[in-house]
Amino acid sequence: MIQSETLELLEWHRLCQHLATFAATKLGATAARHLKIPDSQSQSEQLLEQTKEIYQLETRLTTGLSFEGIQDIGDSLERAERSGILTGDELLAIATTLAGARNLRRVIDNQEDLPILTELVADLRTYPELEQEIHRCIDERAQVTDRASQKLGEIRTDLRRLRSQITQKLQNILQAKSGAVQEQLITQRSDRFVIPVKAPQKDAIPGIVHDTSTSGATLYVEPNSIVPLGNQLRQIIRREQAEEEAVRRVLTEQVAAVKPDLERLLAIATTLDLATARSRYSFWLGANPPRFIQRQEREIITLRNLRHPLLVWQQQHEQGQSVVPVDLLISPQIRVVTITGPNTGGKTVTLKTLGLAALMAKVGLFVPAREPVEIPWFDQVLADIGDEQSLQQSLSTFSGHIRRISRILEALGNGEAEGELPTSNSALVLLDEVGAGTDPVEGSALAIALLQYLANHTQLTIATTHFGELKALKYEDDRFENASVEFDESTLSPTYRLLWGIPGRSNALTIALRLGLKPEVVEEAKTQVGEATDEVNQVIAGLEAQRRRQETKAAEAQSLLQQAERLYKEVSAKAASLEERESSLRASQEVAVKQAIAQAKGEIAQVIRRLQKGTPTAQEAQQATNALNQIGQQYQPATPAKPKVGFMPKVGDRVRIPKLGQIADVITAPDEDGELSVRFGLMKMTVKLQDVESLDGQKAEPIVKPKSAPVAVTPPPQSPPEIRTSRNTIDLRGKRVADAEYILDKAISEATGPVWIIHGYGTGKLRQGVHTFLQQHSRVNNYEPAEQADGGTGVTVAHIK
Repeated sequence: MIQSETLELLEWHRLCQHLATFAATKLGATAARHLKIPDSQSQSEQLLEQTKEIYQLETRLTTGLSFEGIQDIGDSLERAERSGILTGDELLAIATTLAGARNLRRVIDNQEDLPILTELVADLRTYPELEQEIHRCIDERAQVTDRASQKLGEIRTDLRRLRSQITQKLQNILQAKSGAVQEQLITQRSDRFVIPVKAPQKDAIPGIVHDTSTSGATLYVEPNSIVPLGNQLRQIIRREQAEEEAVRRVLTEQVAAVKPDLERLLAIATTLDLATARSRYSFWLGANPPRFIQRQEREIITLRNLRHPLLVWQQQHEQGQSVVPVDLLISPQIRVVTITGPNTGGKTVTLKTLGLAALMAKVGLFVPAREPVEIPWFDQVLADIGDEQSLQQSLSTFSGHIRRISRILEALGNGEAEGELPTSNSALVLLDEVGAGTDPVEGSALAIALLQYLANHTQLTIATTHFGELKALKYEDDRFENASVEFDESTLSPTYRLLWGIPGRSNALTIALRLGLKPEVVEEAKTQVGEATDEVNQVIAGLEAQRRRQETKAAEAQSLLQQAERLYKEVSAKAASLEERESSLRASQEVAVKQAIAQAKGEIAQVIRRLQKGTPTAQEAQQATNALNQIGQQYQPATPAKPKVGFMPKVGDRVRIPKLGQIADVITAPDEDGELSVRFGLMKMTVKLQDVESLDGQKAEPIVKPKSAPVAVTPPPQSPPEIRTSRNTIDLRGKRVADAEYILDKAISEATGPVWIIHGYGTGKLRQGVHTFLQQHSRVNNYEPAEQADGGTGVTVAHIK
């Protein structure tokens, strides 16, 4: 989940859309829009080699690598395998795709020093004999040619002769009955040759009337003398159609016989097109190929003049502002970089630029930075950027950040030893305004603890902040580094340059003075800031002295550390034992619950099947409702016993908070609303009385408040059970997606309850189309596969709002 959130926060989908514009084929564009991020460094290196070789190849070619003729023939191959007969257009597309792939292979084979591409097309089979056979049988208009078969040639010769006879006879009639005809014209109606006859003169030319003009003044008549010839012509046309179908069936069978090779051909062509798109996009960005470094081998992250690719696109195509590059040179021992400075100074853009650069390198794209581009291969790129407020979920800014950071820590795992560089999880973590949204003191403490944890458990963390306390971390831990965004006080605007080793300032006082705030207020604020600044400097000096003292006390601390480790192991063993016991109890409970659910489902299915027999009446529906209520009461879990109460916390008592797994000290007694303040560690918080218990497990005695007069509540009407009938069931099997959407829209607009949609299995395209339509429909609340007895995944149940 956090992986997809990170891609959304970094706007990865926009970069993929930009990449897709450089693809030459429909398949390549689709692959670019749904770009898969590799799981291993070797895959990324192979993709980079492909991009480099395409880049090298296109510099040698005058017109670039051509993908002319290559089309998306995947659906045609599927239909051919299922014994469907391909049309002339589909067969022609297969032939042009074979020719286009052969041209690609020829171009690559004729070049030297392209080992990756040469290996990629080495086993590409293009079946020239199949291409020639298709062109022999299908012309450029996608029609079956006379030479496709001897029988077809003879049939078409007979057709031409018979049409000539009919035309000659009609010409004679037109000349002989010129006064009765509207004009000297031979035309066709429903594959029958007719002549236009004046309505008052219809008896002058006896025959069959096949059509009438809009005004009614002209009748299109097939004279009786050519009716036998017309019948004979229709028979020959049907023979022609049958023979054309036989020719296309033979070609389709030849295509189906080599379907696996043709699918591989499509995959190779798509891979080449995607590599070409990466190369052309990289060239357009002015990017350079990255080299993956090993920080364990003391290599430095080097990204000079790094530019944000989306801002480059915005500048070139949307008349955006010029892009200011940043320099990122990070020493191998650095695990955490804190970036400080004013708002709108470019801190967040720096985070996003680095995140996109890491992802671009992983997928085989060049990075828009000056050579050399040296960056680690990160297992994961995880980010918390922006505000995650949500009124619907009752999330504040602080809550939103904490939830996302919790997901980041969960993704990182706990498998690495403290202080060691992770080997199985080399992650890049990007945090925007870490610790913001709450009390500054507590937020700063939380941010410090979080960054120290990340320094121990991941390879690199970049965090932006306004907390001055975080700047001091550099002076007590050599794994931390400071950076800041530059601000021009003369123009009151940021320069978007990144300065290393220099803590940033908010410049709030300077900006306030320039914007007209009273000078005496600003001067008073400066005195307050000055005192705070002196205190921070004293803290930093004290920390350095304290570090020297800690080195002399290392021996004393070592014994305490060993004792703590021993206690930790004992507690861990007890916790593991309790967890194992809890897991076994939970497993046995799950088995019992599943058995009860299965039995309840069986009984409910019997009720539904009974209702599905015939047209259900209101009385039968009420009986079914009663039966379902009885089943619900039968399998409803027993109400847990209420815990023992009687405990009332007082100031100074120690209480347990089960939800947080913490033991806290009571600071203030419970008020009339049942709320009290507690402290554990550095954290202070207000909790409800019902959320705490004594150390021996007693629940707190609730505070009784005056009762208000009870308000009568009318119970809501009981909703009828969801029952499948012939009226709420739609059968879409055999329909095209477009036709199915029309039928679905009509059924959903008229529905008052759930709708059962039968789409079958097949290739899955109809089911996918139905699901896509349901996702976008405003009346559909949700949808799910039907029960196994109702068709399983071959049937979808749509629940209407």
